[in-house]
Amino acid sequence: MSIKATRTGIVLRPDPTRVLFRPFELGGTTRTLKIIARVGGMTDEEVALKLDEVIREFGGRHYKLERFLLQRFEQIKPQLLTDEPLTLERKLLLGAYFTMEYSLESAALFNPSMIWHPDQTNVPPGYKRFILSLRATGEGHVSSISFRMGYIDEEGKIVLRKPSRYVTSPEIVPNHRFNRAQFERKLYELRLENSIQEKMMIGLGDEFSLPELEQQIKRVSAQYRYNAEYETIASGLLALAKSNYEIHFEEDQSLDERCIFPTSPNETNGIEDARFVQFTDDDGEVTYYATYTAYNGRVTFPQLLETKDFTHFTVSTLNGAEVSNKGMALFPRKIDGRYVMISRQDGENIYLMYSEDLYFWQTKELLLKPTYHWEYVQLGNCGSPIETEAGWLVLSHGVGPMRKYAIGAFLLDLNDPSIVIGRTTEPLLSPDENEREGYVPNVVYSCGGLINGRELIIPYAMSDYASSFATVNVDELLAELTSKSKPETITSTETIS
Repeated sequence: MSIKATRTGIVLRPDPTRVLFRPFELGGTTRTLKIIARVGGMTDEEVALKLDEVIREFGGRHYKLERFLLQRFEQIKPQLLTDEPLTLERKLLLGAYFTMEYSLESAALFNPSMIWHPDQTNVPPGYKRFILSLRATGEGHVSSISFRMGYIDEEGKIVLRKPSRYVTSPEIVPNHRFNRAQFERKLYELRLENSIQEKMMIGLGDEFSLPELEQQIKRVSAQYRYNAEYETIASGLLALAKSNYEIHFEEDQSLDERCIFPTSPNETNGIEDARFVQFTDDDGEVTYYATYTAYNGRVTFPQLLETKDFTHFTVSTLNGAEVSNKGMALFPRKIDGRYVMISRQDGENIYLMYSEDLYFWQTKELLLKPTYHWEYVQLGNCGSPIETEAGWLVLSHGVGPMRKYAIGAFLLDLNDPSIVIGRTTEPLLSPDENEREGYVPNVVYSCGGLINGRELIIPYAMSDYASSFATVNVDELLAELTSKSKPETITSTETIS
């Protein structure tokens, strides 16, 4: 008999009251100048009254609002017509006219990924603290990464902590230094390596920064102004550079107040489906990685997020001939000295990837094809593999008739993950009548679960709207997966380059 997941009944719905401030972009200098002129025509008394109204109405809804308003003023300051000094109140009010509220998760809160919290201090005996990352979607269907916290109690019950009222995006630190050789390898993959690119990088050393690259591009572009080919190459170089950056949150901010909002040109339409994993290196050092999909409205770009403390993050491009499509997920440790990924480059089958370099992936091996009725359309992973005594347990999703998504699982050999020990012939979890209505109907989907004791916890999205949790007995699931025929290696595991 096939194993079925047990639903917990917990439902995590989007909360439209969780708002953050964002720059209000008007798309041109003419309107900006008009607004600056109108505010310039206000008396000091009118400015004070209007600013007081803004602070009363919005100050309690945000963390350090006035600091952001001053930052916005500094960003529009170059468009002021004179150097005449302005009062603090007028600067703040000008900043407010170019700031907007954004409801982070007004449309959806879904595709969760669950890991153990790096800080387990002050947790009662038998309890364990966890982090839940989610895809939050708001106005314009722009997705970002939001966080929740909770714990598993001594009886295995999941308890979510009520999130803070505040939510804030981080400080962006574009001080990443680029290795020129690696940067040029990525340009080659993007078909941006040519004589124009070479001109724009003349004079840069073996390592360089974004400001150094910008200066070189500006110098060369000035000589070829209005040349469309030069503008295209310049745009591509800067987009690649800006896709590698650091983000810093303030130490005193609660994790559920932190939001990773799209920043780079490749993320303009969202950051999607982060799959977090606690990765332990050979020397025992722990780093938290997340593979995610950056989307610019036309093309998807697999990217990598890494952190040790969930306060400071590094964002990097993933590179190599086989970095494409969605759904890449990193194993939690190296195998035979190499990094390993589960992937799905063709939108249909599951592949296995090995690499000596975390940031470059050049080959793949076919691992699983759609085989059962509920996965005939496509297969994909639901997060990083989980290490068990019986093998690597991987949650999967399959798509069947009427584009119905369901969650299953398969088991890989610990020492050679190209060996499939077993897979579920029926789903562990399919959308029921309470889960099938939403932005994308008939979908259950996860970006990663974990094992607590002898229970597998599966956080999952319901029709791309809200999220919930289900559990499966690990012993029963492993027994089913290992009771299949003897382990087989997929017949077409030849390397595909």
